[in-house]
Amino acid sequence: MSIDAPGAAAAPASSPSPTRLPAGTIGRYAIGSLGTGGFATLPGLVLTYYLTDSLGVAALAAGVVITLAKVWDVVIDPVIGALTDRDLARHGTRRRLMLIGALSLPVLFALTFAAPPSLGPVVGAIWVFLAFTLTATAFSLFQVPYIALPAELTPRYDERTRLLTWRVVVLTLAILLFGAGGPALRSLTGDPVTGYLLMGIVAGVVIALGMLIATTVAMRAVAIPTDAPAESAPNPGIREHFAAGIRALRRSAPFRALLSTFVLQALATGLMLAGAQYIATWVLHSEDAVTFLFVALIAPALFAAPAWGVLARRIGKERAFAIASVVFAVAALTIVGVLWAPGDWIYVPVGLAGIAYAGMQSLPMAMLPDVISHDERTSGPGQAGSFSGVWTAGETVGFALGATALALILAVTGYVSSTAGQAVEQPEAAIAGIVVSFSVAPAALIVLSLLTLARYRLRRADIETA
Repeated sequence: MSIDAPGAAAAPASSPSPTRLPAGTIGRYAIGSLGTGGFATLPGLVLTYYLTDSLGVAALAAGVVITLAKVWDVVIDPVIGALTDRDLARHGTRRRLMLIGALSLPVLFALTFAAPPSLGPVVGAIWVFLAFTLTATAFSLFQVPYIALPAELTPRYDERTRLLTWRVVVLTLAILLFGAGGPALRSLTGDPVTGYLLMGIVAGVVIALGMLIATTVAMRAVAIPTDAPAESAPNPGIREHFAAGIRALRRSAPFRALLSTFVLQALATGLMLAGAQYIATWVLHSEDAVTFLFVALIAPALFAAPAWGVLARRIGKERAFAIASVVFAVAALTIVGVLWAPGDWIYVPVGLAGIAYAGMQSLPMAMLPDVISHDERTSGPGQAGSFSGVWTAGETVGFALGATALALILAVTGYVSSTAGQAVEQPEAAIAGIVVSFSVAPAALIVLSLLTLARYRLRRADIETA
């Protein structure tokens, strides 16, 4: 029975077809990363810079704004995870929340970049905080059930690698599209105010389209028979929804190890992502150089993602993941050389980091369904949403703290904020802080993540035997 058949009864989440996934299913699921990649990339790339260099918000205050918005995600994501599990149990589908998120996001995303600089930095900071918090909520309504789907689409160890490999191929395309295209759209009008607004509108629409296509992979809603017994238990509240995610974290040691690793790496990549625009402006002396940085990062990753999948099938996902992490750390550390010799050579280590980044994205996401399947053997099926809710919250924390760490480094080193069109000079300490945040700090975080990855014990035999 196809999971995409309209009106068909949904198969239990724990009993998907053992055959290879259809190419159409893989393609539509992967296109969802056009939305997830776009949302993860563009705000991380330009939002701090938008606050400090367009709205005149102090660097430390900009970091607080972004961090507070992400703290809300940490609270709401486990709740959304429990809600999507409840939707699956009641209606046989996770699609409802995915649709709500996809349809509401484009308007909220555009509003985030619509704050008039004339209102002053205080109003601008409040405006961005409120709009971005609502945007992040809409994104979570899609993202949490989206991440839960792979465990239900296939039980096979290598098929999950195949599914998530192609998702990361689209993810890298999305990073390239939004990382290069976003700043290009911003520059199109010649005016930063209207440029940011144009970027927000176009990017929001493209993100929503990718999300809407991915919702078609979720199982269709199943009609509940009229003679079905009514639920005797009362509807759980927010506290119970949140507790479901915490229970998943407590009972699964593989999940704790994998999540800790992913959060540390999200912090490292989030720090580099937030710092890329500053590297382009103050080290390479060209705002447009951020486009070339993203091309150097993503172009190699497009070819590397399938290669990491092949390597994982030969030596195991966890070993391939460790190799990718080491390569990324070495490449990031090399970039510190631009502090003494700035130049175009920076694109070489950035490209090497891009090759590693493809593995650092696809492999842990392919390992997450294995963790969920492992938990199902003792705790029962239908709880993938609880895992994905905590996972999304952790990823959100990592990326948010990346922007916060950058803001702290900028504040400590004396970075000078400005409003749109205002020319300023940065002290040498601020330039050094920008370089360190793009090289030494991310490399150190990746080394820490290898320590937590060493505690991940699941292997191919654990999944295939089950």
